[in-house]
Parts: sequence; structure tokens; C-alpha cells
Amino acid sequence: MSAYKTIVVGTDGSKSSILAVERASAIAAAVDATLIIGCAYYKTPEDASRTLRADSVVVLSEERAKENFAEAEKAAKDAGAMYKTEARAGSPAEALMGLVSEYDADLLVVGNRGINSLTGRLIGSVPSDVARQSDCDVMIVRTV
Repeated sequence: MSAYKTIVVGTDGSKSSILAVERASAIAAAVDATLIIGCAYYKTPEDASRTLRADSVVVLSEERAKENFAEAEKAAKDAGAMYKTEARAGSPAEALMGLVSEYDADLLVVGNRGINSLTGRLIGSVPSDVARQSDCDVMIVRTV
């Protein structure tokens, strides 16, 4: 029996996030876990500007978030993973934490983009934020 039944991974459509999705998909397929692929989006540019993170990919609108799923879904299918997609309003860390909580996830997978940037060191990054907040295991995939 696998320790992981539900795995959450985030995508913003970037190459970095797709690498994290590929890793999460491979793990989900290997342990027969359900993969939840999430994409955060902001409802307005003003909401996005509150993140203060210049190195973040900003997704404005639920429709754009849903467009980001195409490549992530391909990665999940190619790996043979069972998956579901979810677009969520809010910051990436808020959206991922919401998915982890809602689906009672055992593992959260994120890329390392931003973690070693100056901004990431001063005010934090999505990987460091979720690692501090998560109640489940967190895997930070080297993507950049």
C-alpha cells in the first residue's frame, strides 16, 4: 500500500511548472495515486499586484488558468496518471494550500523557481511558502 493516495501539483503554464507536473505525474502513476493539477489565477490586475513577486508568472482570469492545463494534462496522460484539474482564484500558495486541504493530499509537488532569487530570499517564494504552511509532505523539484 502506498503512502501517497492524493498528490497536488501546481502549474502556471511555465516550463518550470511543467517539469514539476511531469515529476508529480510519474510519482502518481507509480504509486497509483490521484493527481490534482492546480492553477491559481487572479481576478484582477490589482489582486495580482499585491503578491509583490516580480519573478512570478501571473495568470489573470479563470479562462487563462484553464488554458494552462493543456500541457500539464498531456504530461499526466503520458505518465499514465489518474488526474483532475482545478483552477482556483488567489495567490499560488493560497490556491495550493486550499487544494491540499480540500483533497486531504499526502504530497504537494512544486518547482523551485523563485526559491533562490533575491526576491525569494527577502520576501519568500511559492516553494518556501508552501513548505512552511503544508500539513503534508512537500517535494520541491529542481526545475530551474
